[in-house]
Amino acid sequence: MYYSGIKPFSTENGTGVRVSLFVSGCRNRCKGCFQPDTWSFTSGEPFTEEVQQTIMDELKPDYIKGLTLLGGDPFEPENQLDLVDFVKKVKETYPNKTVWAFTGYILETDLAEGGKKYTPRTEELLSYIDVLVDGPFIEEQKNLMLSFRGSENQRIILMDETRKTGKTVLSPLMSAGHP
Repeated sequence: MYYSGIKPFSTENGTGVRVSLFVSGCRNRCKGCFQPDTWSFTSGEPFTEEVQQTIMDELKPDYIKGLTLLGGDPFEPENQLDLVDFVKKVKETYPNKTVWAFTGYILETDLAEGGKKYTPRTEELLSYIDVLVDGPFIEEQKNLMLSFRGSENQRIILMDETRKTGKTVLSPLMSAGHP
């Protein structure tokens, strides 16, 4: 897997100060995407053990609330393969930090068993995700007032509650106070 960037002090990709990992590779290629340079699976640099250790070190301070995966798309099958073990290590090392992931795919269809992005590792990767922002960016639904989303079709899903109830549970960040 390749990655196109790491932001060690990100506040726009989830709640609190976070470390954001921009993975390379996305087949959605949404019209108006703000990161088209991440579409290629070989853009950026290889996601080596050294890079992973750098991220682990950047996550250490108490003021860092967690890790955010975006890109590109973390749920492209090639990326899932490399991310699942890394995110597992993050959760084991920092159990009180949250993991957010942004994907242009839909949880209930694309990432569900039988879905177009479902792999033998999808369920495990999803099990380490605390908040999933799903759905493709739709330029005609772009709204700069949205919290942590680019277009109105995208959802902020609380994964722990979703797993417990078996139904998709949306974050209060999507309520009227937070369009």
